[in-house]
Amino acid sequence: MAQTVLVTGASTGLGLAIARALMARNYRVVLTARPASMHRFADLGIVEGPRVWLRPLDVTVAEQRVAVIDEIERSLGGLDVLVNNAGVSVRSVVEHVTEDIRKRQIDINFRSPMELTRLALPGMRARRRGRIVNISSVGGMMAMPTMAVYSASKFALEGACEALWYEVRPWNIHVSLVAPGFINSDGFEKVWLTPMGEAAIDTPSSPYHRHYIHMRGFIGQIMKRVPSTPERVARTVVRVIERRRPPLRVPATFDAWLFAWIRRLLPRRIYHAALYWSLPGVRSWGPRPGMVEGRRGVVRAEEPEVR
Repeated sequence: MAQTVLVTGASTGLGLAIARALMARNYRVVLTARPASMHRFADLGIVEGPRVWLRPLDVTVAEQRVAVIDEIERSLGGLDVLVNNAGVSVRSVVEHVTEDIRKRQIDINFRSPMELTRLALPGMRARRRGRIVNISSVGGMMAMPTMAVYSASKFALEGACEALWYEVRPWNIHVSLVAPGFINSDGFEKVWLTPMGEAAIDTPSSPYHRHYIHMRGFIGQIMKRVPSTPERVARTVVRVIERRRPPLRVPATFDAWLFAWIRRLLPRRIYHAALYWSLPGVRSWGPRPGMVEGRRGVVRAEEPEVR
């Protein structure tokens, strides 16, 4: 009998690539997206059938999480693999992240996948098997300027999943963190800038103006040049699902492997100093003659789009 796999955020980007990779193999897939994004499946030619279920799911809504897991348990005999892919990236320096934005980022990238995991575990324990695959990031093992709250959400996910790896081994449940680095896509253009971050980009006198400008250009160039694609990362996810004993942490791109080894081999003092001085235009960051610093009013942000 085909295994049942739930993939969140499956209507675009990496989630869509994972969905297609699984659909090409002998799996029964439950693909979810926000209610407002469900039309994308039809636009992409993905329709329901015996091996494909499409379900609306805003991962931050408790009732929707419960409904999806309960339906799978009742109608499909249980969930074999949970792929927590849905996520969003907030781009901002720490000083420009207000509490409501911080909570929203953590809610989507950390609390929601852990809640889905919590709901899936009783059935997996009863059947004494299961797989939890969480899409993490290089940002979950190293932080970059202007991505503080995003890294915080991924660091939290990594820590909780490491504990979970120990907790559920007695029931033959495997937990893995798949960590992509830079992917050749337009994903960085879809990050959510905070209102104060947007203002800093548009204001050359802002203390953080050059932080944003240099990091945006640097990361944008890298994402256009790297060979890694969503399809390559999706194949890594499928290999993790199919391994008899998958590892806890799986770097999914070359740069993810590279940074993992650099972090492991270099003393922390040298590691942080080397990364700092390699940041783009870092010598021009900070105070400049004639620059006036001050507080800016906070503007309510639009809701970010969740994959």
